[in-house]
Amino acid sequence: MSAAASSVRRPNILLVMSDQHRGDAYGFEGRKVHTPHLDLMAQQGTRFSACITPNVVCMPARCSVLTGLLPLTHGVHDNGIDLDEDLAERGFAGSLGRGGYRTRFVGKAHFSSNHSYGNRPTGRCENVPSAPQFGPDWQGPYMGFERVELMQLGHNYWLPDPPPGGLHYERWYHADGLGPLKDALYRQHHGSPVSAAQTHASALPTAWHNSTWVGDRTVELLREQGRSERAGDAAPLCAWVSFADPHHPFDAPLPWSLLHRPEDVDLPPHRRRDLERRPWWHRAALENTPGGTPETRRIREEYSRIGPQTDTQLREIIANYYGMISLIDHQLGRIQNALREEGLLDHTLLVFTSDHGEWLGDHGLMLKGPMHYEGVMRVGLLAQGPGVPSGRVVSDPVSTLDLAATFGDYAGTPVASAAHSRSLRPLIEGQPGAARDHALNEWRLGESRCGVALDLRTVRTRDAKLTLELSSGAGELYDLASDPFECENRFDDPACRGLRQELTDRLLARPPDILAEPDAPVGPA
Repeated sequence: MSAAASSVRRPNILLVMSDQHRGDAYGFEGRKVHTPHLDLMAQQGTRFSACITPNVVCMPARCSVLTGLLPLTHGVHDNGIDLDEDLAERGFAGSLGRGGYRTRFVGKAHFSSNHSYGNRPTGRCENVPSAPQFGPDWQGPYMGFERVELMQLGHNYWLPDPPPGGLHYERWYHADGLGPLKDALYRQHHGSPVSAAQTHASALPTAWHNSTWVGDRTVELLREQGRSERAGDAAPLCAWVSFADPHHPFDAPLPWSLLHRPEDVDLPPHRRRDLERRPWWHRAALENTPGGTPETRRIREEYSRIGPQTDTQLREIIANYYGMISLIDHQLGRIQNALREEGLLDHTLLVFTSDHGEWLGDHGLMLKGPMHYEGVMRVGLLAQGPGVPSGRVVSDPVSTLDLAATFGDYAGTPVASAAHSRSLRPLIEGQPGAARDHALNEWRLGESRCGVALDLRTVRTRDAKLTLELSSGAGELYDLASDPFECENRFDDPACRGLRQELTDRLLARPPDILAEPDAPVGPA
C-alpha cells in the first residue's frame, strides 16, 4: 500500500453486476424501463456513457473484469474455457486480499465452464458434474475470493439442480423440501398467453427467485461488514455481487412481469434483418448449423438462437426483460439501504455494470453473437462513493476491464495481472490528461458456437466503431455520430478510407501478448 493510501481510510469496494443488460436499458437513458434506484445512482454519482465490454459473451467478459486483461491474453476467448486459477489469483480479488481486504463473491461467477464435454467432471465448483465434490460447508476460496456464495447457472432453462448437485443458491432453493413445488410454479405462465420465444410470466414467487437470493445474501454480507467495523475491525471489504438476469429466458416472476405493459414499451427503430448489407459472417452465424455434439447443437439451436419476432412478440419480450431489470433495481435499492443503515455508504465505492448487452430486436436480432452492434457491446457503468462527483457523465470510450486497475487504485494496492487495465479514477475525478481515445473488444470463436470459426477484433472510439474479421479481412465500420443505429456499413466507402485506416491502426496496436497456446475448451461454447 502507498503512503498516501495508508494515511486515509481505504474504501470498501462493492461491484454489482447484471447479466446481458444492454447499455441503454436504464430509465436515465430514456428507455421506458422502471429503474428508480439506478437512476438515483446515476444522479448522485458518475456514469460512463461509452463503456464497452471486452467480449460480448459471459465467461471472457467476466474473466477480463477480474484480471484486467483482454480475452486473448487471459486465454478465455469464448465460453467453455476455464480461467487459469493461478492467473485468477493475480486478479483484483487476490491482489486486494493480499493487501488486507476481506474478499467476497455472491451470485453468478462463471469463471469456469458449467457444462463439460461428455458430462465429465472438471474439478471446478461451477462445473455441473463436479458440484457434488463441494459439500454444503464449502465457501471457497475461489479465483482469489476468500469466501464465496455461488449460484451454478441462474438461467432457468436449466432449473436449480437438486442435491447433491448445485451450489449455494441451488441448495438453499431445495433445502426446505419444496423444490418440486417451486419448479412447478416456475413452469406456470401467469396471465394472457404470449407467443414470443423464450418468454413467460413465471409464477415462481419473488421470494424464491435467484435475484432475491443474491439481494438477501448481499444485505447480510453488508450487515456483517457493519458489525465488524463497529467492533473495531479495520479490514475493508471487496465484494463482487452478480445477478444472473436479465439474461434469457425472459421469465420475470410476479409481480415484476406485470410492471411494464407490452403496449407501452419502446421498440427499436431499426428491427429488420438486412443481411444483404452486412459482412458475410452475419448471415453465416445466423444460418449455419452449429458444430459440437448432437446435444450441444440442439441447445445452440433451441436456446441460443431466436428467429425474427413480430412487433407484438418483441413487445412481450421487452416488457418481460424490463421486469427482470426492475427486480434487480429493487435489489440494488435494498443494497443501498443496507449500506446506509450500516454506516458504510460514505466509505464504500459502489459500482454497477453488466458483463455484456442484448440485441433485443435491433436489426431483427435477439440475444447475442458475433454482430457487434451497440446493443450487445455497450454496457452501463455507474460509480458512486467517496470522491466520486455527482451527476458527472464521462463520454470517453472505456471498458469494464478497466475496473481491475480502478479497484487497485482506490485500494492503494496494485493488481498484479492487470496489464491492459487503466484506472478510471482520473476520468471520474476529471484530472487533466485523463482522456481516452478508444476501447477494444475481441472474440475468437470456434465452429461449435454458430457453425463458423471467426477471429473478430473491434475498436470503439467516442464517435465510430470498426470490426475486423481477421481470417478473411472483411469488416464493418459505423460512424456513430451520424448513424447511431448502425444502419450504414461504411467499411468500403472511399470517403471513410482515412477513418478506417486510423481505426485499423488502433486495433492492431493491441499489446503483443496474445497467448500462443490457450487452454483447450473443456465444454461447449
